[in-house]
Amino acid sequence: MEYQNENQRIDLSMFQEKIALLRQQIANVIVGQDRAVELLLTALIADGHVLLEGVPGVAKTLLARLLARLVEADFSRIQFTPDLMPSDVLGTNVFNMKTQEFDYHAGPIFSNIVLADEINRAPAKTQAAMFEVMEERQCTVDGVSRKMPPLYTVLATQNPIEQEGTYRLPEAQLDRFMMKVVMGYPNVNEEVEILMRHHVSSAFTKLDQVNPAITQAELLQLRALMDKVVVDVSLLGYIAQVAMQTRISPSVHLGASPRASINVLRAAKSHALIMGRDFVTPDDIKLVFPPVLEHRLILTADAEMQGFTVSHLVTTLLEKVEVPK
Repeated sequence: MEYQNENQRIDLSMFQEKIALLRQQIANVIVGQDRAVELLLTALIADGHVLLEGVPGVAKTLLARLLARLVEADFSRIQFTPDLMPSDVLGTNVFNMKTQEFDYHAGPIFSNIVLADEINRAPAKTQAAMFEVMEERQCTVDGVSRKMPPLYTVLATQNPIEQEGTYRLPEAQLDRFMMKVVMGYPNVNEEVEILMRHHVSSAFTKLDQVNPAITQAELLQLRALMDKVVVDVSLLGYIAQVAMQTRISPSVHLGASPRASINVLRAAKSHALIMGRDFVTPDDIKLVFPPVLEHRLILTADAEMQGFTVSHLVTTLLEKVEVPK
């Protein structure tokens, strides 16, 4: 499989050092969660939003705040509740008595990295307010559209256990997220390390002393290189064939859309950059396929009763399709 001529190669040496420093800085604060961190970095460089799922206490919020700190990004956190209104998220126009005009007061959605905490607790009307801002990277209030900053990324969390008082995210909104990243419990050794760090100094989770590892400008430069990452035509066919398998599988009620395939391609190219390569391999595609499809596929009732999960099904479908040589 030929990827690229030598005289067309991209010099990634500087970015490799930055990414290595970024990973190290995260590891200094977050114990374990290596897969979640890798996928989160992949989505950030691919300009994609992420749905973080995990029980309370596995450092979802800490990871989001730490990531914003390390890339010199503005950070805002929105706690979604059943009484949260769209104006609480997007902002509103307030009449100014001095000027006799309406002044726009921007909501917390205007930031570089936005943490939408427990997004499934907000009613449908407030969830719908996120549609335009996530897809179009702009917000329209009273007929006036305002652009989001270039680095704009939404990280939304949801608790998979407690469903009382929650509103299920509609498929149209779930599709706005590039990936669903599940943060599980640490293993015994990792939990011992967590306890040891807290025993030595409970302030190790304080982020005030954390220095940025990469600037916004450098991160945007890395994003711009995605268009130059080479993908063999056979790998495009591989992505399309796996996506088609999800549509014809008897275990799947709703299969992957073309947008899902595009997100797989973008995530694979981003992961290649993170690994210091300017070309995509089949392993890049295999890594990102499950988290990209995790929240998009809907299994049939029979498949769910048999104990199938989306992750297991995607892994099975990947094995059915022949990998390009």
